[in-house]
Formats: sequence, C-alpha cells, structure tokens
Amino acid sequence: MAGRPVTDLLAAAYDAERPRLVRVAYAILGSHAEAEDVVADCWLRLVGADERESVRDVAAWATVTVARAALDVLRSARVRRESYVGPWLPEPVVVVPDAADRVSLDDSVRYALLVALERLTPAERTAWVLHDIFEMPFDEVAEAVGRTPVAVRQLARRARQHVADGTPRVAVDAGTHDRVVGAFLGAAAGGDLAGLVRLLDPSVVLTSDGGGVVNAARRPVLGPDRVARFFAGVARKEGQVEIVEINGRTGLTFRVGGRLHSVVSFTVDGEQITRIDMVLAPDKLAGVPSAPTA
Repeated sequence: MAGRPVTDLLAAAYDAERPRLVRVAYAILGSHAEAEDVVADCWLRLVGADERESVRDVAAWATVTVARAALDVLRSARVRRESYVGPWLPEPVVVVPDAADRVSLDDSVRYALLVALERLTPAERTAWVLHDIFEMPFDEVAEAVGRTPVAVRQLARRARQHVADGTPRVAVDAGTHDRVVGAFLGAAAGGDLAGLVRLLDPSVVLTSDGGGVVNAARRPVLGPDRVARFFAGVARKEGQVEIVEINGRTGLTFRVGGRLHSVVSFTVDGEQITRIDMVLAPDKLAGVPSAPTA
C-alpha cells in the first residue's frame, strides 16, 4: 500500500461501511433520502478530520459522527412534523422484484419498528437504535447522543418499553407474514369483506400519509370493520397492484393510470394483521423504483 493516497484508503474504508451507516441514519430518521444525505456529508467531515489527524478506526468514527448528525436532523425534523397535515409515516424502502436498481436493506429496520420509534424522543430513539439494533456500547452511544453513559442507559431502557408496546408481540417469520398478507389481498380482490375482517386483529389500525398534498385519511382508521371497508374501497379503484418488498417484508404498491398511488405496508402479529400503513405523500414515493417492463 506504500505510496497509495490516503484519500483512496479512506474512500475504500468508508465505502465498506456505507451500507451500515445508511441503516443507522435511516433507523434514527425514518427517511432514507435524509439518511443518504447525512452519510454523504459525513464523508466530507471524515476527509477533513483525517487531514487534521489520521482517523485510525473509520467505522467507529463514522458511526458516531453519522449518529450525531442524524440526531441533529431529527430534532429539527420533529418541529416540522408537529405541523404536518395528517399522520406522519416513515419513508418506506421498497424493492421491486427484478428491478435493476435495488436498495440493499436487511430486515433489522422493519417498517413496524420505524412506526413504533416515532413514539420516542430523538435522544431515546438514537440511544435505543445504536445500542439495541447496532450493539454499540453505552460509552460510544453517550458520545453520539451527548449524554453520560448512565443517562443513555436510562434512555435506552425507557425506549425499549415503548418499542415493545408498539411492535408485534409474537415473532412472525416471513412465510407466515406472506401467507396472512396473501390471504388478505385475495379477500380484497374478491370483495370478501367478511374474509378481510377475519384476518384483522380486533385492535387493528390503518394509517394513511398524504402529507396534505394528496387525498388521505386525516385520522387513523380503527377496528376490523372500518379498516376492511376502507381497504376494500381502495381495492375497488381501477389500478394495478404489485407485490413488493417493504423494509424486508412483503407489501404492495398501488398504481392508478400508470402512476404510483401508494405503498402499503402490513404488520402481522401471530395470524392477524395489526397495522396497515399507506404512504401516499409524493415526496416519500420519489425513491420507489418502477416495475421492470417486459
């Protein structure tokens, strides 16, 4: 490696860490586009830091820096989200089968988890994400959050309870998820309202995010009967339904007149659906790939 420019070495090390860094920022922010911006900005910071003093552990330095920057962005974003029209949902990461451009994302950042993380304060969310998902020790988490190790341990503990309250009680494998969602979509396609109701948990919630730009329910739809009727109404529209992968689990996209109308994520707990999240806001659909043409 003698004579190789340091920037090339840094670039190689940073590129190796980039997918993980994007996952860190995405889990903290709930926006994949903002996460990529944070990670791109971190590269510039890394170059500057290395010029001042050689960065020996790129992974550790970058993780703390990305987490700290994502926390700052989240704090300012929370102010905007308080005035958001209707419910705010995270930006989904959608993989279309056989698409040329596939975003790599493991299922550690499930969509239901991102929704649950919205209950947390920015500091709680960052502490929990870094420690419980990415297994960072509390002294490093403290450096990223700007609190003491004891304080971030308490933040993570509080966050853990909120996350447990908002995510499935039963671990559901991909096969079970696919079977339940497949049965639900089949009932919707056949206009089987009773079949839809049977597949919905008594406490099911349907949330739609239009961002005040397109028509969407301003309040969550609650209960099996109301959710089934709402979804059946959407399914009756003349459109194209495509099965896709959303944050590592099967969901769907809905296109009307050839244009993307919504991305729909399902949360399955046991043998029933507990959440349906519909993202209609155009800015959150901008990164959804188009289906490959035959």
